[in-house]
Amino acid sequence: MGSQAIQGKLWGQRVKHWADIQEPTGKTGYNFVLEDISINASTALLDIGCGSGYFCKMASKLTQQITGLDATPELIAEAQNRVPQANFLVGEMEELPFNDNSFDLVCGFNSFQYAAHAKNALTEALRVLNPGGKLVAMIWGNKEDCEAASYLKAVGGLLPAPPPGAAGPFALSENQLLENLLEETGFKIINNQDIPAIWDYPDTPTALNGLMSAGPVARAIENVGFEKVYSTLTEAIKPYEQANGRVVYHNKFRIIIASKSTETK
Repeated sequence: MGSQAIQGKLWGQRVKHWADIQEPTGKTGYNFVLEDISINASTALLDIGCGSGYFCKMASKLTQQITGLDATPELIAEAQNRVPQANFLVGEMEELPFNDNSFDLVCGFNSFQYAAHAKNALTEALRVLNPGGKLVAMIWGNKEDCEAASYLKAVGGLLPAPPPGAAGPFALSENQLLENLLEETGFKIINNQDIPAIWDYPDTPTALNGLMSAGPVARAIENVGFEKVYSTLTEAIKPYEQANGRVVYHNKFRIIIASKSTETK
């Protein structure tokens, strides 16, 4: 069983809040990729775990050959509305419904760490990538570099006990786990950087709406109820409330760009 069966239902609970508030918090990472990688009208791009299509919308200014895949039907519907000309579909990242050597660029923004088996997902990404093509994987940086880790810890305290080795937000961040998996899979890493990612919400209600739109929070609500989750997160974000009413988290995203050998068939 891959990640779709578990993750698909969790990320569709508060789609508009995710699309309008939380998904844009990755914009510094999306900009980094668009500036670092040459994308033109001939680039065939696949975004794995595309969410509501925020990155796809940005990339559509450079290429119209865009495909997005996500486990959550509600997010795919939102993505299709956001980028009508792109091809979006619901699917499993560990069993991609595409032919070998189909894309020039494959992206996974905060998605591969939620795979039931990350190496399976990376192997599939390698398979559908053209020889000489590039993979982009964006994950969290180390916990100590991410203030939002405190919010995630609060959520974690409300979740049922996970099975050993269960995926989570930081599942691939520590001890170069993602880097090692990429090399084991057959990728060659060509760039690896941690970049600042400031989450700046205009007020506490907006911050709560954004933070509570994530899949792990939906699971916490199933476990202990909305009121308990809401009150816990209201307390958890207080240290990050500014005098002007804004809520600000200073985080880092790790962006790894890797290539597929031209000798790979």
